[in-house]
Amino acid sequence: MGARILVVEDESDLAELVAFNLRQAGHTVNTADNGATALAEVQRQRPDLIVLDVMLPDITGVEVCRRLRRQEATAAIPVVMLTAKGEEVDRVVGFEVGADDYVVKPFSPRELILRIEAILRRVSSPGEEAAPQTITVGELVIDVPGHRVEVEGEEIILTALEFRLLLDLAKRRGRVQSRDALLERVWGYSPGIETRTVDTHVKRLREKLGAASGYVETVRGVGYRMRSEP
Repeated sequence: MGARILVVEDESDLAELVAFNLRQAGHTVNTADNGATALAEVQRQRPDLIVLDVMLPDITGVEVCRRLRRQEATAAIPVVMLTAKGEEVDRVVGFEVGADDYVVKPFSPRELILRIEAILRRVSSPGEEAAPQTITVGELVIDVPGHRVEVEGEEIILTALEFRLLLDLAKRRGRVQSRDALLERVWGYSPGIETRTVDTHVKRLREKLGAASGYVETVRGVGYRMRSEP
């Protein structure tokens, strides 16, 4: 069954192109050409995923995403940022407010569809059933069913994707995980998709973990590893 997807894009030709390809892939698509309309449409229909342009004529896509993440009813809706900005600082800002992925214009419609469907598979198949109820590494405590993380007794607020990344590393602590393996398990991407998503998310995750940031190690030329002990 297809997903309900909201495409927020003020360039009508591009919005139609994205919507056409998504419909061809079996999804139901609605469109909005500004941030205010997008926020109203999300409240009306609760889409399964949002494709969100950053440069909108009224409210920026970053602000739209920030507002969605602040509301419990919309906080978990996956968001794919769509923008002409490709600098790392722009990607960091997008991920910082809770975007699940970041696609830079010009892009291949096929690649966009693949990324969207990977996110939809991830959301529909969380794959966390085999994890223990609680994982503790030093001062870091992960409450798996509660989707809560604490460091030194203080709760750390993570996005759904950041939580999945941390949990994936924690379940395999002591073992190095390649970027491709993380992309496949956490994001649902097929091998070979080139993206700096993993590096950007790990950087942001470390910042949020604060005193526990050193538990996530970089293994140069390979990937990342969570320490098996502090």
